[in-house]
Amino acid sequence: MEIEGLPFLEAIRQMRLDLGRENTAYVHLTWLPHIGATGELKTKPTQHSVRELRSIGILPDVIVTRSDYPIDESIQEKIALFCDVEPRAVIPMVTSLILYEVPLLLEQTSIADILLDRLNIKAHNEPDWREWENLIEKVHHPKPTVDIALVGKYVELHDAYISVREALKHAALANDVALNIHWVQSTDLENEIDWEILTKVDGIIVPGGFGSRGIEGKIKAAAFARENKIPYFGLCLGLQVMVIEFARNVLGYPKAHSAEFDHATPTPVIDLMPDQNSVTDKGGTMRLGLYPCRLKEGSLAREAYQTDFIEERHRHRFELNNTYRSELEEAGLICSGISPDDRLVEITEIKDHPFMVGTQFHPEFLSRPNKPHPLFKAFVRAVKERMQTTKDIG
Repeated sequence: MEIEGLPFLEAIRQMRLDLGRENTAYVHLTWLPHIGATGELKTKPTQHSVRELRSIGILPDVIVTRSDYPIDESIQEKIALFCDVEPRAVIPMVTSLILYEVPLLLEQTSIADILLDRLNIKAHNEPDWREWENLIEKVHHPKPTVDIALVGKYVELHDAYISVREALKHAALANDVALNIHWVQSTDLENEIDWEILTKVDGIIVPGGFGSRGIEGKIKAAAFARENKIPYFGLCLGLQVMVIEFARNVLGYPKAHSAEFDHATPTPVIDLMPDQNSVTDKGGTMRLGLYPCRLKEGSLAREAYQTDFIEERHRHRFELNNTYRSELEEAGLICSGISPDDRLVEITEIKDHPFMVGTQFHPEFLSRPNKPHPLFKAFVRAVKERMQTTKDIG
């Protein structure tokens, strides 16, 4: 039990006091390690973790046991005996190759009935899993594959971009294609490494990030996508490098940059808003949470959302500098999403490009398996169209 988690555990403990025992249920997810030499699943870690929870006042009502191997009834009964829960409240959960299959697997256990009984909730209708079952069927169905390069600087740890990766999967399912992500280190692009990957993919996505390391590689990726008409999707920082690249190579400002990374740039096309320039305490000045945005008629964004007004989640400080906005638009950068007060550019596009879109917000946070985000869906659609075109030509 790590010290960093203790405040959360204390909050969980107090929740039962605040809401009442009849209104709370504790579900403990635990791991059953497998000892290869003996072929055993060991329950001791589960027993120890439950003992630790009980020592701070948390008594699990249900224990979900994770394992890479089948869990027989004797294991469940042993855990129930030593952890003081009903045998039916020990829920086996064997690793699934498909994450989204887990809800269906849980439905086959007794966990729903246990929780309904525990919380005294009456189920008026049988759950309808048809939409989810159709989703899993689509996952299993053979599909053509699209190749997308994800250009970032934390790509060695794929989970650093897990929201982006899952949003791409959602959109791929909606477009009836399989997804092959090529993880490209942006610092390698700066050193002329991995360029061959970009020449073979059907789309490029540049997610968010902080710090100056790898920025030039991301800018080069944006330039490559723009010049070669490869579908490009930029998220937060991905929009910003898209604007920097456009200012450098289309407007002719070779030193254009973001003031976040180059304080001395003579062309800060990405900068703090004027009312933030005097702020020294950076901890509370980020734009966080949902913000409204109106979409430009005839834009790719408007076509994707099928509405004039949206709200999306933000996490950033620097914005497109309005000083250069008119000049950028005259050269072919479309500001297709604007805040209602016309101060903040939320979405940018490149004119006469199949799909080159950047968002100041994080659309990946609002994507769901059965409801992919409209922009991710539109991006993968453009990627699929390019893949089909290049195959036909080949």
